[in-house]
Amino acid sequence: MNIDTILKNIDPEISVILDNSLSNREITISDALKLFNSKDVEISIISLIADELRRRENGNTVTYVVNRNINFTNVCIKQCGFCAFSRDFRQEEGYILPIEEIVIRAKEAWKYGATEVCIQAGLPPNMDGYLYVDICKAIKKELPDIHIHAFSPEEILYASVKTNTSVYEYLKMLKEVGIGSLPGTSAEILVQEIRNKISPGRISVKDWINVITTAHKLDIPTTSTIMYGHLETYDDIVKHLDILRKIQKETNHFTEFVPLSFIHTESPMYNLGLMPNLREGAEGSEVLKMHAISRIFFNQVIKNIQVSWVKEGQKLSQIMLCAGANDLGGCLINESISTSAGSLYGQILRPKEMKKLVSSIGKIPAQRTSSYKIINKYETKEEIENESILDKVDPTVFGSYKELITINKFRYKLK
Repeated sequence: MNIDTILKNIDPEISVILDNSLSNREITISDALKLFNSKDVEISIISLIADELRRRENGNTVTYVVNRNINFTNVCIKQCGFCAFSRDFRQEEGYILPIEEIVIRAKEAWKYGATEVCIQAGLPPNMDGYLYVDICKAIKKELPDIHIHAFSPEEILYASVKTNTSVYEYLKMLKEVGIGSLPGTSAEILVQEIRNKISPGRISVKDWINVITTAHKLDIPTTSTIMYGHLETYDDIVKHLDILRKIQKETNHFTEFVPLSFIHTESPMYNLGLMPNLREGAEGSEVLKMHAISRIFFNQVIKNIQVSWVKEGQKLSQIMLCAGANDLGGCLINESISTSAGSLYGQILRPKEMKKLVSSIGKIPAQRTSSYKIINKYETKEEIENESILDKVDPTVFGSYKELITINKFRYKLK
């Protein structure tokens, strides 16, 4: 049965939308909303079309990056309802890594084959606004070739306020000291009404857009994200996606789109019953729709759709890789934020595991750089089973979040 025959047997409106997408016609906001409200067999067909668009854009290759997350402090002046990672500066579990320790962890990552460090953290009170600049300087001094993917729009805004500089000036400083890209996190849902409920005081939609577009103007690429499965509606999701698509059409500096499903288990707004009608994260069908419809909505605009294995687990990630996603993200080595929220999928997925996960669904695993340049493709059984230096190391040597919050020498002390 060919695609034309399949499309004739579903809702005519959805059939037209999907047929248009196969002809590379941009779908509208109302089209996307119609797809999100699909049911039953329509979801499977939407996924099929998304995977065809993925194949046209990226071939049969699924990429990943060898990186290390360094969440250097969990102390934060904000109290976002969804965040189980942050601590008040007076809490015993508050920690902060000195720059020397951040560099040690970056060097260790490089030693084990990482090409990127991803650095994000809380917003500690009395922070020196030039801290992020100093971190980049210190890492680049020791590791000039490593890619620094660091500092969310929330962090950039905080640092610019602390230094009494504009966002443009602060980002320019970071570029001069070697930052490679920014994570497009702190986006959550780009609908101010919802943000005011789940994270009052968080960076506004307007400010988030300003930081991202300013970075793009300075030729600093960023990722783009969404957090879903909490209070948002499909209308909110589509508004969010539309903002991202408009930015990308203007700047072309989003490297990927990463859907992040809300992990409710340890989140304050769930445990304390702070939010009426709060959902317990996204259902499986919602995760499938999000990845598939994102591929269709961003067709020929954002090339890469990433599935977060730390959010969805390996099995569901494989399904997403057959429904529009083409990237598995990073090995991570240390993962603190999702783990603290209750994720059960670990803090590291090693290269050999990445390769097997991809090859077992008939696709070709490939290691990439942060800018999606292919470093190596693994097509033969021998290449897939060959172990890298990171595959051979005991992951306990990297420590864990649970250990980190108990180490006295890293205990946060207000200056």
